[in-house]
This record gives sequence, structure tokens and C-alpha cells, in this order.
Amino acid sequence: MENRRGTLKIKKHLVHLFLLPAALLYGVFQLYPLITAALNSLYSFKGFDRQDFIGLNNFITLFTEKPYNEFFFNAISHNWIYFFVTVITQLIVSLILALIIHSKVKGKEFFKSVYFLPKLLSVIVIGFLFSLILNPTRGALNSLLEGIGLEALTRPWLGSMDTALLSIIFVDSWASIGFSMLIFLAGLQAIDNEIFEAARIDGANTFTVITRITLPMLAPALMVMSVLVFIGSFETFEYVFAMQGSSGGPYYSTDVLTTFFYRLAFGTVDGGQAIGLGSAVAVVLFIIIGIATCIILFFFKRNDFER
Repeated sequence: MENRRGTLKIKKHLVHLFLLPAALLYGVFQLYPLITAALNSLYSFKGFDRQDFIGLNNFITLFTEKPYNEFFFNAISHNWIYFFVTVITQLIVSLILALIIHSKVKGKEFFKSVYFLPKLLSVIVIGFLFSLILNPTRGALNSLLEGIGLEALTRPWLGSMDTALLSIIFVDSWASIGFSMLIFLAGLQAIDNEIFEAARIDGANTFTVITRITLPMLAPALMVMSVLVFIGSFETFEYVFAMQGSSGGPYYSTDVLTTFFYRLAFGTVDGGQAIGLGSAVAVVLFIIIGIATCIILFFFKRNDFER
């Protein structure tokens, strides 16, 4: 009997070995770069070689010295714009689509596949295709506007400071909307239909059902997607890089924190502070995302939305 118990205990502990591959990958590709960036932000660099310990001087330079502070605050303002516009173009639209598809609509499986299909495409492919579509002279969008008599609306979508960032946000939202929709659909399918039937028997209209029942019970999905949208908006890099390059053109109107970090750490020949300043940007980005995530989670818990 004792031998059997000992064997069971050994088998029970062996289960933890299955976590080692995931823990190893997480440590190598997540924790190690984060710790390295935090350390690098406290040192000066000559090329790629770490030099002297300078404490918080890289952060002071980033926030107070030109042109670094100008680039930094310009980039972070674009990240905030990215977030607030994405809430409308991705979060709200995907929620509406999920509500429509969840209702008794014919061909819902087809629509699920169609909306999710862009998520399967490469970011480079999507960026290249939309760069062609938004081309000011030969692009499909301007050609369509001209064909229907709306020549006044044609413009260089990626070449104008007023529309370049919004165009990239639209492309990103278009590619990601299917994933958000599936998350909301999963939340809707977890709600017992008897609750909706009881509400309708009591005379509740569609608006009341959505605002008083559906949205509160979708709180877990809303919380997850709010966090993911915020993180995605502040970590966005691929679509900006694919459509405008690391310079964040035109005239830094699409520059975000990640492209600013990329130029500092890898795209400059500044021999004194480039990697240290780039690491400082990465640390600030991590802090912003961490604080915002805690605020979002606290908001949902405070209002008892998770129940």
C-alpha cells in the first residue's frame, strides 16, 4: 500500500514536468528580454556595448531633452489615438456583428468564416494590399470614389498627415475584427437562453434586453477584449511598419512608441545612448500597459461586472 501511495505521489509530481517547456519558452522570450531591457535602460552604450551605469539619466533624457522628448510625446499621443479609435472601429463593431450573427440569421457559419479570414493572412500581405488600394493615383479606393462621382473625397490616404494614421487603424481593425467577434460570440453562447425568454415574457424590448442583460453578462468577454485592444494599440508595430516604415511618415504623423523604440535601438548610429534610450522607451511602454491593465480589471471588478 505504501509503495502504491509513493508511486502515485511521484506520478502526481511528474505532471508538473509538462509545464517546463512553456515555462522555458516564457522565460527565454518574455522574462529575459524584459529584465535585459530594464537593466539596459540604466546604462550608457557605445554602439552595442554596455558602458557606465547612469541610473535614471536615460529616462530624464527621454522626457526632457530635445529631440527625444518631442518624438516620445508625439508617439505616445498617436498610441492613445490608436486606442480610442480602435475601440470604435474594432470593439464596438465586432460586438454589433456578434449580436447580429448570434441571432437567428441564415448562413451565420459563413459570415463567421468571412469575418475571421483576414486574421489568417500575413500582416505584410495585408499591409502591401492596402498600400495598393490606398494609392493616390492608381488605388482602388480613389478610383471607386471617382467612379461614383465623389472626386472631392479622393486624397493621398497614406501621404496625408490627417488621414495616414486613421487609415492604418482602419486596416488593423479590419484584420482583427473577426477575432474580437468570435470572443463575443463565445460569451453570448455561454448565456442561458432561458434568461432572454423570461425577459421577453416580462415585456422587455430588444434595447432593454441588450443593455440590462446581454452587456452585463458579456462583461468577462468585454474585459478581456478591452485589455487586448489596449495592449494591441500600444504594442502596434507591424501595420505601421508594413505601410509606412519605421520612420512613421509622413512627418512622423504615424509614429508610435514601438517605431520610436525601433529607430532608437536599431535604426540609428547614435553611438552614446541609442540602446539605453530605446530600452527606456520599452520600460515606459511596459509600465503604461501594466497600469492600464490593472485599471481596466479594477473597473470591472468594482462594478461587479464579472458576476
